[in-house]
Amino acid sequence: MTSTAVLLWVVVPYVAATVFVVGHVWRYRHDQFGWTTRSSQVHERRLLRIGSPMFHVGILMVIGGHVVGLLVPRAWLEAVGIHEHAYHLVATWAGSIAAVLTIAGLAILVYRRRVVAAVRRATTTSDKVMYVVLAVTLFCGTAATVLFQVLGGGYDYRGSIAPWIRGLMSLRPDASLMADVPGMFQAHVLSAMVLFAIWPFTRLVHVLSAPVGYLVRPYVVYRTRDAQRGTRVTRPGWERAERPGAPAEHR
Repeated sequence: MTSTAVLLWVVVPYVAATVFVVGHVWRYRHDQFGWTTRSSQVHERRLLRIGSPMFHVGILMVIGGHVVGLLVPRAWLEAVGIHEHAYHLVATWAGSIAAVLTIAGLAILVYRRRVVAAVRRATTTSDKVMYVVLAVTLFCGTAATVLFQVLGGGYDYRGSIAPWIRGLMSLRPDASLMADVPGMFQAHVLSAMVLFAIWPFTRLVHVLSAPVGYLVRPYVVYRTRDAQRGTRVTRPGWERAERPGAPAEHR
């Protein structure tokens, strides 16, 4: 095992993972007001309504496919009746559909940022870097799927890349598993690690923000016509806001 292999397939992944975790903690502690996607919907809506759903549906399919293909051992899938041929068909064609949706959606969103002046002015340097790295990652992954899985004889990444990733997660890294992986797959993995490293410093942080509080938060009531106001038990968090210094009869 060469020092370059150890650097690329052991050191770099752990560095990227450390930056990903520590970067999010730092961003949350020092930039909570910037923890947002900085929505540009007010500037342009037509292209956004087309590109955004395509990109988000596609990327969710991509993430789901990666989780199943890389983190779930082959034996577990075979135990529930999903054998190699069935997995290969579903992964190849569902992955191709996901790639088309994701790339098309991303292309529309990037085009929108280029042609709509207001959206272009709202685009930061971190946005530009993120889009480039994301595009490279998607291109390498799609090219690897098309070249090896669709047009070629297929490549068994579940016998090399998948156990390598699971080894990293269990703190038992084995760089030798990546030695014979085709170059396009290696480029996809390396660009993905760069994406994870810059993630905390871009708009991608919004992925970790789920608006769970919206499900239980009180309504914002500006005026009420409730004749029984004040006669019912007030639920916690639903207390009426009072104007400071207001007379009791106006409360």
